[in-house]
Amino acid sequence: MISLRRATDEVAARDPVVANLVALAGPISYRPRDPDGHFGALVRAIVFQQLAGAAANAIHRRVRALVPGELTAVSLAAVDDAALRGAGLSANKLASLRDLSAKVLDGTVGFARAGRASDDEIIAGLVTVRGIGRWTAEMYLMFELRRLDVWPVDDLGVRQGYALAWGADPPPPAKELAPLGDRFRPYRSVVARYCWEAVALYRGGTDPSLR
Repeated sequence: MISLRRATDEVAARDPVVANLVALAGPISYRPRDPDGHFGALVRAIVFQQLAGAAANAIHRRVRALVPGELTAVSLAAVDDAALRGAGLSANKLASLRDLSAKVLDGTVGFARAGRASDDEIIAGLVTVRGIGRWTAEMYLMFELRRLDVWPVDDLGVRQGYALAWGADPPPPAKELAPLGDRFRPYRSVVARYCWEAVALYRGGTDPSLR
């Protein structure tokens, strides 16, 4: 698989706006994969939804402590509801984790074949899980599976960053942003991440647009 650096160089060579963002923000890197693997990454994504970082981290640590050894669909399913609720999970998140475990066990969500499955196939399986929408599936693809051609057009930060860098006012809605990423295939994940960087630059007092 092509490296993140090479993919960045490629999209920067195609578009001077991306090249400017790379020059301003510097290189991007992958964050470490979840220590509990792909299943653990999805558990974490569900736990963290709609919560501030500190609270989410605390609940996630308590949930993880309830599972001795490896965190798997089987081991999580063995923990009773009362214990998980006592760790701080809402009823909805508990239901989501139960559904995730069930979908992994029945093969709807698979990890062994993740390397061979397309992005669309993986998303199609994940969005059948209660509490996992397309955005969560796209973040899983980008950061856990490190897929390079994800274009999360529903993400507000991507839309805002695109507007700031390319001078679009107002930010393009998802339907308009979708085809604007086509020229960056198969490295749209890189451009999405630099859209986030554009927002960070703007908030830090740096104009991310190319003038």
